[in-house]
Amino acid sequence: MTTVGPGAKALRYIERMRRREFLALGAAAGVAAQSRTMSLKTGTAKVDITPDRPRLCASGDKPDPPVAYARLHSRVLTLFDGTKRIVFVNYDLNCLDVATPILRERVERELGIAPAYLVLLATHNHQGPIQIAAENFDYGRELAEKIFAAIREAIASEDGPAELLFGNGYGYFTRAQLSHPPDYEMQLLKVIRGGTVAALLFNYPTHPQLGPRKMYGASHPGFAMQELEEKFPGVVAIYADACGGNQYTLAPEGTTDFLAACKARGQEVAQTALQIAGGKLEEVSGPIQSHMQLVSLPLADPIPYKQALGLARDIPMDIGFKAFPDPRRDTNWIRALVEHYKEGVPFPKRISEYICTDEEFLVKKLDAPRKYPCRFVEVLGARIGRLTLVAIQGEPLAEIGMRIKEALRQRGPAMVFGYFAEHNLYIPTRENVRLDLYQAQALRVQYTCPVGWSLDVEEEMVKGALGVVGAEPWIDPREQKSYPLRRREA
Repeated sequence: MTTVGPGAKALRYIERMRRREFLALGAAAGVAAQSRTMSLKTGTAKVDITPDRPRLCASGDKPDPPVAYARLHSRVLTLFDGTKRIVFVNYDLNCLDVATPILRERVERELGIAPAYLVLLATHNHQGPIQIAAENFDYGRELAEKIFAAIREAIASEDGPAELLFGNGYGYFTRAQLSHPPDYEMQLLKVIRGGTVAALLFNYPTHPQLGPRKMYGASHPGFAMQELEEKFPGVVAIYADACGGNQYTLAPEGTTDFLAACKARGQEVAQTALQIAGGKLEEVSGPIQSHMQLVSLPLADPIPYKQALGLARDIPMDIGFKAFPDPRRDTNWIRALVEHYKEGVPFPKRISEYICTDEEFLVKKLDAPRKYPCRFVEVLGARIGRLTLVAIQGEPLAEIGMRIKEALRQRGPAMVFGYFAEHNLYIPTRENVRLDLYQAQALRVQYTCPVGWSLDVEEEMVKGALGVVGAEPWIDPREQKSYPLRRREA
């Protein structure tokens, strides 16, 4: 399999994704005036997606018999302002790979909702089927059917008037890997319909805490959502991961009852969400506008040919590319590296030069063309009244999410999600790349890329994500004209 730079079709795809730059829906006063005269409607739905037979999970387990310590679900929230409808979908899975392009095309064709208004968000649960395994491709197709039906159900249930309230708080139950400070922030959108809470959409930056092994289960976020829904019958609680590619929620040392520990952690998350929902919140109701853009990130130069041959000395070079869960998958990138050198194939400069296959191979083109092929890194930017919402494809590290949130909150309420749509490509920080930690290595060992990330990946990710919503990195406060001790220019 040969991988080269983008062709004309790829460039046209990138151009379509860029469109015109996202603009705010007017000044704050104008938005406030619109929110007083318009009426939002909202709908919700929930569907069971627990497998009925043994399937390989992201944890590496394959539950047999296919029992679950907690059922897997997908939950849906729709918001309709009379003109535009945005759909939020979560799922108790690590990602939504095979199902994403199927859903995007069908939702657009049959429901008239463009991909920029379909917000696909993972809990990043590892105890459900992993769709990059070929044996689970059929599950991905089944998943697309079930989620589509749930979206239709949510739209059919829409009613109003709906009010949107935003708040945030902090929960100290995650650990950061070799980075400081950790991100402990939880963000929450409270959706009220007819004076009653209809939904809670909330996030947190972490890998989930697992429950008992060799079983299906929703991990600790599943128990958090269950707790909230039991406390408030009729409410749909929708958790999704924020930017937590290097943060982990773990069971306490010495844990022997992993089910009890997982439930307890879920209850902690639910209590934090309840404290936020019951506290002081900002109203953000208003018109909806959304935009999706490809942020193409820079890659490093290849290692020298002599060094590449040294790496190739102890691995099989004539076996092609191996897919998950084959352990030889980790050396695909070395075979690709040597192939580029021997055949004179130009090395990639940007990650968007590639399309990602269902198996997570990076290729020039797919065997069968798709309307919406997977390229990295997709960023969805939405404005819902006063709320700015950003969803980033892959697994951005916590520091990236924190920088984006810090810039956005200077101009008003903001929610930032990771794990958007398909394929969990880690988006590392500069320091992570410099140290060549696991997250930086994943581009090569998981995705067959012959080169690694450039040190500039963090900066370009932050600037690119902010650019999707018409923002820029926050400048040094001392450089602002409003800084009281700023010296006057001569």
